[in-house]
Amino acid sequence: MFYKIKNVNLLSEYTLLIEFQNNVKKIYDVKPLIEKYSSFKDLINIKGLFKQVKIDKGGYGISWNDNIDLSCNTLWNEGRLI
Repeated sequence: MFYKIKNVNLLSEYTLLIEFQNNVKKIYDVKPLIEKYSSFKDLINIKGLFKQVKIDKGGYGISWNDNIDLSCNTLWNEGRLI
């Protein structure tokens, strides 16, 4: 099952507030991915890139560029419910 994304907002440095189409809101911390995966390091190395997060067509994920993205299922399963 897909939990499509309705909205994404920046909360603080490398933390996102994700609102799903079922109105559930979760907080997702991107920092562990930045530490683990080299492609995510661009979110630190390229000034302003983190703020450019956008929802992918259909709400199936979020992305910053062609190399950095997260699926709606990852955000749903690993996000912290608020």
